[in-house]
Amino acid sequence: MIADLDSAFAALADGTRRAIVERLATGEACVTDLAAPFRMSLPAVSKHLRVLESAGLVRRRRAGRTHFLSLAGQPMAAAAQWLEQHRRFWEGSLDRLAAMFASGPKSSTKRIHKKSNHQQKPRP
Repeated sequence: MIADLDSAFAALADGTRRAIVERLATGEACVTDLAAPFRMSLPAVSKHLRVLESAGLVRRRRAGRTHFLSLAGQPMAAAAQWLEQHRRFWEGSLDRLAAMFASGPKSSTKRIHKKSNHQQKPRP
């Protein structure tokens, strides 16, 4: 599962590939339609598509000479689940930190600061 997540996130690290995934979220498309919005050659777009396919994010279907691509749900679902778990953790951590600051300074914190002030030697 970790290797799958690594390849999914690596594939999605590129803006062109994310744009392709966003386009495929609206439905299946042929390679030439996917390449149309980009200022790059068809072979360059095909390389991006191969990276997405290797990561398991995209499936290819052939009809004669035309290649159609669509999103593969499982790897995206696994990545979304991983992100959601970490979002909940960080959201909870930030909520606890905010609550700690909202409660104000603790008396033990004041004692630590006072103690450390007394231990400092005055400068000549």
